[in-house]
Amino acid sequence: MNNTTPTIPVIAIDGPSASGKGSVAELVAEQLGFHYLDSGAIYRIVAYASQLQHIVWSDAEAIAKLTTQLNIEFSHGNIMLNGSNITAEVRSEEMGRGASEVAVHPTVRDALLDLQKQFRQSPGLVGDGRDMASVVFPDAALKIFLTADVEIRAQRRYQQLHNRGADAKYETILQDLQVRDLRDSQRSAAPLKQMPDALLLDTSDRSIQQAVDFVLDAYQKSLHSYKKI
Repeated sequence: MNNTTPTIPVIAIDGPSASGKGSVAELVAEQLGFHYLDSGAIYRIVAYASQLQHIVWSDAEAIAKLTTQLNIEFSHGNIMLNGSNITAEVRSEEMGRGASEVAVHPTVRDALLDLQKQFRQSPGLVGDGRDMASVVFPDAALKIFLTADVEIRAQRRYQQLHNRGADAKYETILQDLQVRDLRDSQRSAAPLKQMPDALLLDTSDRSIQQAVDFVLDAYQKSLHSYKKI
């Protein structure tokens, strides 16, 4: 893989949990014919793999060592770990909390940095997460900070889980998101923040398609500006 070529364009979409950035990023990648990186899923996978090995999420050293043994693939909407489909397990609320907990460890983030960069392949990449623009791809062609009011994010997540038949309570989801937001924004390693050169996209009153159109339009404008230089 060629993960160092700066000419391969990257669209970096960062934002808090349940903001819709994953759905937007995946659809943008599909429309552009780009590769897609769900960095949040990678941390969920690490949390899940740690649990399988009976490693507590506070054990940074053991988790960092474990990451070197993981073979991760995204295939047709499925998440594969060492050849096994673990999509359902990784998408659980428990692994969402686990991802936020393991992501606070600098050693774990360092171990996963190179892995994430390997997804940068021709013709381009759309990556979503917490530090796509700030750490993983600081030279991204377009940087988006996608967010929404926490109450709206909680309602969306509740509806999503309800549609899956999961037993979920809105108040619990809201509290969980508030805790995750605080942890992600205050952690010492690559905290969640909007970069100065990132466009703000608030999806509180936007549909997924409207958000996708916003990103596609911004990307086309970025290409036009580049050609003028």
